[in-house]
Amino acid sequence: MVYRYAPRRDDSDLASGRVLRSAPGTPGFPVRLASEIFQRATALRNSEGPVTLWDPCCGSGYLLTVLGLLHPERFHTIVATDVDEHALSLARANLALLTPQGLQERRQTLDELATAYGKPTHHEAVQAADRLLRQVGAIPAPAVRIGQADAFSPHQLTTSLQQVLPDLVITDVPYGQLTHWNTVTAPYAPSIPNLARSLATVVPPTTVVAITCRARRVPLEGLPTVSSFKVGHRSVVFLRAGDLPDHGTAGETV
Repeated sequence: MVYRYAPRRDDSDLASGRVLRSAPGTPGFPVRLASEIFQRATALRNSEGPVTLWDPCCGSGYLLTVLGLLHPERFHTIVATDVDEHALSLARANLALLTPQGLQERRQTLDELATAYGKPTHHEAVQAADRLLRQVGAIPAPAVRIGQADAFSPHQLTTSLQQVLPDLVITDVPYGQLTHWNTVTAPYAPSIPNLARSLATVVPPTTVVAITCRARRVPLEGLPTVSSFKVGHRSVVFLRAGDLPDHGTAGETV
């Protein structure tokens, strides 16, 4: 795969566990790939202006936070939902880094760790936070919404979205190694096709949905796609909500 939009650059300041928080069971995501997916999805949407982005399997919020730091001027609202409240607590902390106050508080914590333990990694993290602080603040931070919802339950998703209508959906689905599907109340059985169907019931028909997983291809059981690509161990597919079966009526209020 040839990167169309995301040039190669040093993104080490955004590494999971440096300034952005991490925890067991909440993996990160390749920064350059995240940017490429977002920019391809934006191009498919084919409209100007800031967008509302939603990750319905947000985990630690790493992917959303990275995109918010890389492209702050391109967002109106960022929405993070997940069924796991523990993961959401981490997502709240990470997404707070999109504001100068949240990033300054994180920088202070890292500085205290560097003073207490003197490890080179702590000092490097402080320096990374300083560089990110120089980026954050020049552009107003996007609105952030965080809610608990099972991605396979349209009712829970609708409640968590609180009438927000996403322009883009980008999510890295659980792949059975570090993360697993966790659902107990949803009408859909856990699978990528059912995830797409569930999402299609709660977003406008023009919403572009990008799903990525660790596999040779994203298994969609014949659902219509707009485009796809593969890089390394990850495959990515783009869909348009209005093309999917079970598309709801969310778009009628746009």
